[in-house]
Amino acid sequence: MIGIVDYGLGNLVSVAAAVSRLDFEPTVTVNPDVLADCDKIILPGVGAFGDGMRNLAERSLIEPLRRIVVDEGKPILGICLGAQLISNASDEFGVSSGLGWIDAHCRKLTSNDPSFKVPHVGWNNLIQKKDDPIFCNIPDDALFYYVHSYYVDPSNDDLVIGECEYGSRVTSVLRYRNIYATQFHPEKSQRHGLTLLQNFLTGA
Repeated sequence: MIGIVDYGLGNLVSVAAAVSRLDFEPTVTVNPDVLADCDKIILPGVGAFGDGMRNLAERSLIEPLRRIVVDEGKPILGICLGAQLISNASDEFGVSSGLGWIDAHCRKLTSNDPSFKVPHVGWNNLIQKKDDPIFCNIPDDALFYYVHSYYVDPSNDDLVIGECEYGSRVTSVLRYRNIYATQFHPEKSQRHGLTLLQNFLTGA
């Protein structure tokens, strides 16, 4: 059973559909006891960082998720906003505190190129910085679908296992122990996105 955290800002239907397509059982839930019983967890997300943290707090999910993920080591995949929320803080609409599972800060995309646009919306590459099981059967520079204005900037660059080119090198995939995070949306990224999800669900 794959737990999909429902905190009011996730792309829940698409994520659940992708999990089902891979022959896993998705369970969309706000119940920490159900999440604790799941084999793996997905933390999706679309929207603003502060809203995400507020919704997690209102649903009393912050401490249970920390226990399940950080203390007990349950594998989790954060997607888009879900990837950003695992950091210490974000600059979006003023500084907001995050879950603090990794030592990182979310910063706005910037560039000196006058044609540069924010948000970053559309297909872009994934440059694999490190070998990792999450990338099994995915070619380097494969295209994934992005929708974001901020990115995760970790204090330890070793946590970044994938990047993309958008104005500069931008974090695409992070890994810290049992925690994976993708800035792109694998559930919207067709064949390569499904492959990445399958890699996570089957043991990455």
